[in-house]
Formats: sequence, C-alpha cells, structure tokens
Amino acid sequence: MAVFLLGAALLFVQPQAVPSRSAASFKGEAATQKEPFRKGDLKESIHLNGTLQRLPQTIIIGVRKGGTRALLEMLSLHPDMAAAESEVHFFDWEEHYSNGLQWYVSQMPFSYPYQITVEKTPAYFTSPKVPERVYRMNKLIRLLLILRDPTERVLSDYTQVFFNHMQKHKLYPSIEEFLVKDGELNVNYKAINRSLYYFHMQNWLKYFPLDHIHIVDGDKLIKDPFPEIVKVERFLNLSPQINASNFYFNKTKGFYCLRDSGRDRCLHESKGRAHPKVDPILLEKLHGYFREPNQKFFQLVGRTFDWH
Repeated sequence: MAVFLLGAALLFVQPQAVPSRSAASFKGEAATQKEPFRKGDLKESIHLNGTLQRLPQTIIIGVRKGGTRALLEMLSLHPDMAAAESEVHFFDWEEHYSNGLQWYVSQMPFSYPYQITVEKTPAYFTSPKVPERVYRMNKLIRLLLILRDPTERVLSDYTQVFFNHMQKHKLYPSIEEFLVKDGELNVNYKAINRSLYYFHMQNWLKYFPLDHIHIVDGDKLIKDPFPEIVKVERFLNLSPQINASNFYFNKTKGFYCLRDSGRDRCLHESKGRAHPKVDPILLEKLHGYFREPNQKFFQLVGRTFDWH
C-alpha cells in the first residue's frame, strides 16, 4: 500500500512537460549518441520531477572574447536548452579532468530528457589537448564556435585583462608594450596566438568533421543577432522558438539585449567595453599579420568572413 501511495504521489508531482522542439529529428541522433556515454559506472542524478544531470550534447568551445557569453544567453531563450551556469574548464584544466566524467556530469544543470544540455568554456578552442579529450567522451557531439575579427578579438582580450587589474587596483602595461617587441610585432603575445584560428581549427578537424562544428559569426551576432541564432537552432535540430522580438537594441549600452516573457535583461556591464586606442600604423601591422592565416582559415572551413 505504501509503495502504491508513493508511486501515485510521484505521478502527481511530476510535470507532464511536452517537448516544443522537433523530437523526431533528435531521437535518432540521441540513440546513436548513447554508446559514447557509457563510461564505466557513470551515473546520472535524477530528480523526482523527471529532470536529470547528464553529459552535454553540445559545447561552446570558444573563442575567448568572441561572444561566447552572448551566444549562451541567447540560446537560453529556447525552452529546450539547459545551460551550465559557469565555465566548467573540464577538458583543459588537469585538476578538473583528473576528477573524471562523473565530476563533469555533476557540473551540469538538471534538465528534462527532451532538452539539450550545453556548457561553454572559451579556452577549449585554443587548448591542444581538448579536441581529443572531447572526442573520447563523445565523437558525435555537436560543437559551437563563435569567432570575430582576429584584430578586434586581440584588443578585446587585452581590455578584459586590463580592467581586471584596474578593479584590483593593480597597474597594467599599455597594449603597445604587449604588441611590440624590439621594434617589431610581438607574435608571441598570447592574445595574438588565440586569434590564429587556422592553426587551432586544424587541431579540431583532426577529430571532428566540419559538419559537426558550427561557426557563429560573432561580428554579425553583435550587429543583428536573430539571423545567427536561427542558424544555431537549425544546427542543433531545435524547433524555431526564438523570435526577432526576443532582441532589442539598448541605445544606452550600445548593443542588443534580450526580452524573454516580458522580462528584459542585458549582458554584464563588463561586456561591450571600449577598446584602447592603438596607433594606426601598429594596427595595420596587426591586420597584415592576420591576413594570410585568415585566408587559410576561409579555405579550411569553406566560407569567408568580413574581417580586415
């Protein structure tokens, strides 16, 4: 009798959620993705309401200062997406990776079976060990990569670190001190290396076919987010739930904000900061340095971007 009452209670409290996405298109894919998830005694934590923690079906792998936070927030508008709150750094930090997949699962949000779990860690794209590690977890996973003009990304990279030091009342060198060494462009500057998309993309394509990596145009996402998000919905086989009305331009902040069920929200104030002024001659050297690797990247991925 007690067992019967408990079962009845569980049926009563569990919401009868109906998937809003095209479930048929994802069911077959989900079935094929099950096998890579069988890692030893990996367990999924389940709530009474039917939600569970599980490995992500898609990952935003980068790039740092490319617009990953904006992309994640926009994707969160879709009812069939469940996003991890913070950057997990599972595949690139040894202290996290050594904890194993069970720890990774514990960092994921609780989601319904029909939802897609996503996490974003921008450092994955430029970390040499990460592609193989992700492949070992799930070779069929869908990957999202958001890129912007390499030069603008370098300036944004510097700006973030500069303001982090300012908030701690610490001095930080000017950007010229990083960009120039012995009178020449300092190509060993880490921010410049992160913008060599051709070099890093080659590493990912050793393990994943190009049709499993969707590249979001970060510059277009800033100027007109809706068309870019529609492409992401298609890539993830999501039903079209995000609309143009979910975005509005905030003149005060200078970028698009989100509107969800009548509630407005914008990205953190750290987003959209003004970049430092750079000498035009030095800026042109930076553009020139990226010109060849950009062309190689365009050939590699079979599409072009409106970069300098």
